[in-house]
Formats: sequence, C-alpha cells, structure tokens
Amino acid sequence: MDAKTARIMIWEELRKVAKPDSRFSWNFAEFITDYEGSEKCTELLCGTDLYKNAKIIFITPDNNLESFREQAIRDGKTILMTNYGITRGVFLIRPEWVKPGKEELAATLDGVQHFWKHMTLKKIKEEIKHIDFLVTGASAITPSGLRFGKGHGYFDLEWAMFYTIGVVDTDTPVVAVGHDCQVVDIDVVAQPYDTAIDYIITPTRVIHTRNEFPKPTKGVIWSMLSPGMLEQIPPLQELWCENYCK
Repeated sequence: MDAKTARIMIWEELRKVAKPDSRFSWNFAEFITDYEGSEKCTELLCGTDLYKNAKIIFITPDNNLESFREQAIRDGKTILMTNYGITRGVFLIRPEWVKPGKEELAATLDGVQHFWKHMTLKKIKEEIKHIDFLVTGASAITPSGLRFGKGHGYFDLEWAMFYTIGVVDTDTPVVAVGHDCQVVDIDVVAQPYDTAIDYIITPTRVIHTRNEFPKPTKGVIWSMLSPGMLEQIPPLQELWCENYCK
C-alpha cells in the first residue's frame, strides 16, 4: 500500500469516529480532527514519566489535543503553542496566568487568546532555554516514526525554528497523538524536513516508534518553503531578517 492509498483508507475509517471542525467540516486535508476517545489519549500521555517529569511542553493547536492542553494547564505545566498556520507566531501560557475554573476555556483555540502571551523566537531562546518535549496531532502515523497525509508541514517548520534557536535538539522527544485507525505500518519516503517521532499515543496504547529516521538538523530549508509561508509567518520573518537583513 502506498501513502496515498493509505490516506484514503484512514480517512474513510476516521469519519466513523471524527468530530467535524467548525471551519473545515470533514476536510481532513486541512486540519487535524478530534475524535471519539481523544480524552483516553490524554490519560495515557499524562501517565508517562515523560509527561510527569516535564515542565515546558510545546503543544500544537490541533483539535484532538484540546483535552491534553487543558490537563497540562491543570497540572502546572508551562505551554508553548502556535495558532493554526503560525500566522500569529508562537505563544506562551504559564499555569499561573489561568485562573482556577478557566482551564477548559484556556485549552480551546478561541479561549486561549485571553491567557497567552506572544513570544518572539529571541524571547523563547532567552526565557525558555529548552523544551522538554513536543506534542503534535497527525493525519496518519507510521510505527517507523513518520507522520504523513496532511501536507502543510507546520509542525516540521516549528521544529526547524526551535532547532535553529537551540531550544530543542535531536534528543528532545516528539510525540504524535492520533486515533488507532490513523496508525498504519507502510513505507513512506522521508523528506529532509520530516520531524521523526518517538512515541505514538492512541486511545488504547502508547507506542514507542522504531525510530528509523533521524530528526532534521538543517533548520529552516528556505528553498523548500511553500509559497506564501515567509510572508505569512512572523517567526520565519524574524529568522530571515536575522540572517539576511544585515
């Protein structure tokens, strides 16, 4: 089975458990859907030593991670996250900024803007220094350690920017969260920017991937950016100017 066929098969199964998005409906090519049982993913991930020992976590704004973001706030974790498409940049949420009883609101993509603080990459480097681990949703995941199927590459770009400023390294764990039907063991051609994952969390299991691929260390590969990304993503502009505007 090739990746294209696998994606079609996964999306057919995913529709049986997925929750439509208010903006993208059932268009899984445009967003990472939430699904029945995503709270079980939160329980399993929060039960790991990786989570228990972490203080600072990067969490993507994917729909299926809403309950995880809420629990991380309740547990006193500091969170870094972006908005969808990174068009507003990177934001920090410290648990003390969220009043008791507001954790659920702060975990939503509309509500979080009442609690977060914008961070430039320079400020992240100076104030955060190191991210303990990163969590992302996924359209499709292989036990070999790759995500595929959606194609926008925002998480890969986030990794590249964080790697460039030194707040992640090749030993920083990466976790992908998805439904069991999104995990498929097929061969996928790895691209130079693909951020390999270490763990897969589904509603029923924690999978340590086979780690068949190294994490990328080239930073932002400017020649491979999709059209419009540099113009639309402020932290990319920050890195560009740091290197090319002098």
